[in-house]
Amino acid sequence: MSDQFMFLPMALFNQQITTEIRKCNDFTSMFGLQLAETEIHQLVENRKEVLESCGRIEFGQSVIQKIIIEFSDSPYFNQDGYLEALMQLQEIFYYFKNDSLEDISDDELIHLMKTYFDDVCQGSFEFLSTTMLENYCRDIRSGTKEYRSSDGYEDNYIDFLDWDRDDMYL
Repeated sequence: MSDQFMFLPMALFNQQITTEIRKCNDFTSMFGLQLAETEIHQLVENRKEVLESCGRIEFGQSVIQKIIIEFSDSPYFNQDGYLEALMQLQEIFYYFKNDSLEDISDDELIHLMKTYFDDVCQGSFEFLSTTMLENYCRDIRSGTKEYRSSDGYEDNYIDFLDWDRDDMYL
C-alpha cells in the first residue's frame, strides 16, 4: 500500500516535466525543431533511465528544458535526429555533472556544453564527451582552477585549433 504513495509524486513530477518540454516546442519551432507527444514521453523515460544509471535524483525543475532552450539554435541540430540528440545531451549532462564533483552549476555546465559543441566540437557528441568535457572535469577533480574563464575555454583546451597538419611533415 505504501508503494502506491511513492509512485504518485513521481508520476506528478514526470507530468510536470512533460508539460515543461511541451512548452519548449513553442520556442524551438522558430528553429524548425519540434517534439511529438510520443517523443516527449520517450525523452522523459530516457531521463529516468539516465538518472538511475548515474545514481542521481532530481528535485525541482528538470534540466532537460534548459538543455532544449540552450541548444535550440545550434547549427548542428535539425528535426531529423532531434530526439536522439537531446537524449545524448541529457546523458552527457548527468555524467559530467557527477564527473565534475558538482563544482559547476547546471547552467554553467549546459552553457559550456553548448559552447564546446557548436565551436570546437563542430557538432560531435563523441568529441564533446570524450575530449572536451573530460579534460575540463579532470582539471576540476585535480583542484586546478585555471579551467574557469569567461568563455569556457582555456589555452590548453584549444591549442589543437592552432595546429597545422602541414607542420607535421616539416
